[in-house]
Amino acid sequence: MLRFIGKGVYPAVAIGRISVTKKSTAISQIQPSDKKTDNYSDELKRFEKAKETAVGQLKRIYEKAVSETGEEAAGIFDIHMMLIEDEDFNEAVLGMLEEGYNAEYSVANAGRIFSDSFAAMDDDYMKERSADIRDISDRILSCLSGNENSNEADGDNLIICADDLTPSETMSIDRSRVVAFVTAYGSANSHTAILARSMGIPAIIGMGEDFISQLSEGDSAVVDGETGELIIVPDEKTLEAFIKKQNRQKAEKALIEENRGKENITLDGRRIDIFANIGSIDNVKSAIENDAGGIGLFRSEFIYLDRDSYPSEEEQFNIYKKVLSMMENKKVVIRTLDIGADKNAEYFDIPKEENPALGLRAIRLCLARPEIFETQLRALFRASVYGNLAVMFPMISSENELIRVREICDKVKNQLKAENIPYDENTEIGIMVETPAAAVISDKLAKLCDFFSIGTNDLTQYTTACDRQNPYLDKYSDTENTAVLRLIEYTAKSAHENGIWVGICGELAADTSLTEKFINIGIDELSVTPSFILKVRDKVRRTKKEG
Repeated sequence: MLRFIGKGVYPAVAIGRISVTKKSTAISQIQPSDKKTDNYSDELKRFEKAKETAVGQLKRIYEKAVSETGEEAAGIFDIHMMLIEDEDFNEAVLGMLEEGYNAEYSVANAGRIFSDSFAAMDDDYMKERSADIRDISDRILSCLSGNENSNEADGDNLIICADDLTPSETMSIDRSRVVAFVTAYGSANSHTAILARSMGIPAIIGMGEDFISQLSEGDSAVVDGETGELIIVPDEKTLEAFIKKQNRQKAEKALIEENRGKENITLDGRRIDIFANIGSIDNVKSAIENDAGGIGLFRSEFIYLDRDSYPSEEEQFNIYKKVLSMMENKKVVIRTLDIGADKNAEYFDIPKEENPALGLRAIRLCLARPEIFETQLRALFRASVYGNLAVMFPMISSENELIRVREICDKVKNQLKAENIPYDENTEIGIMVETPAAAVISDKLAKLCDFFSIGTNDLTQYTTACDRQNPYLDKYSDTENTAVLRLIEYTAKSAHENGIWVGICGELAADTSLTEKFINIGIDELSVTPSFILKVRDKVRRTKKEG
């Protein structure tokens, strides 16, 4: 019996047999000896055909990902399609073809150059593009070789083990045959880990570079995505213990399902709103199916991403109107544009920054470019008459910012009034508390808005000075960091002393080990990924406030 420890990604037990996945084509395997050709025209046609095939595959994967994980998680495949058509990448490949290299070597060499270039950058968002470049280059190589399905293993109850899995490989996993996956590398915030959580696949990452060499194909194994344990050929006693744990998890899941349709009422009678975090209209269906009481975070920036120009007022208005109408007067909190840092679009032409997480992003960008901001606000206020809208502003860190935001809101409302365009005068205005500065002055900010929603992902990052995209800092990611919890508690106190409500919309909202604490410090609303709604409701209904 062998035992390995990594980092669990999705907390569930899976029992099956090992299937080691190795890439049949990869940019690291194509050597100069494979390079020469005498027919540039044929090699160019092969490259163009392989690109076309690759884009077609990604479109199918994207559609599958949207239906299974939602548009936000699926967005990585839109990025991959754009990278395949990237002008610089294609010029590099064409340059190699013109020098007499074949399509395989040209793609592999361009992929290595761009991947290494991105990996060497300081910006963490750009570093992630390194893996994406490798992924699309390997996909094109696979299409060139005709090995589109070469990694499919035979049999059922498979535990896929690999050095790493790309997002597309993760999304292509056959859930009817694969029960879990384990990788030697990866971070908790990688695209692959995010997809695993969204898909509900028991998974472990970060096993270490020697991990794969110690495995034997077909061995029985147990994956515990909660503890990060992988046990190879478990003995009878160990296997029996994990079967019991697995059955207990299934029973707990069935009990959680019994909460469907019930109210979010604590044992002592306090109501907690449980809302959904979404990134597009496509996610509204999932929110409704999972019994969300409303939308606590609609990430409007996804309307701006993966396109070549700004969305018009009319385009945005129709999206917001549809979301509000679908939610049938349940509260919908729409966050205004949060572009910058790890979310960017080239047409915004944001100057290169040494530290974009601390740079021109979110509300700072909107205030610097009011024409973009006012267009979005006009669309939002116009849509407000079609449901229960609340507008939320990200990355507020001072009173002056919020005062300026309110002034622009008033300006837009006055314009609509002058044009005889209806809007809801009672639309709530709130802010995300995601900077330590906002939390510290929350007593002052509460006088200027109608609600707070605490973004714990960035609040934790900025409070602990730990980049949440950096896998080497995972060990510092303490979900019960005292400093962060104190800021949350002070923010809740400030909200209630000024008569406004306060919610949490970051990942901590779904951490049921903290639900009781959040209730005790006065949190009114928790907004989570739709699939976690019933689990959080179950915890709320079993909790009693202290004192």
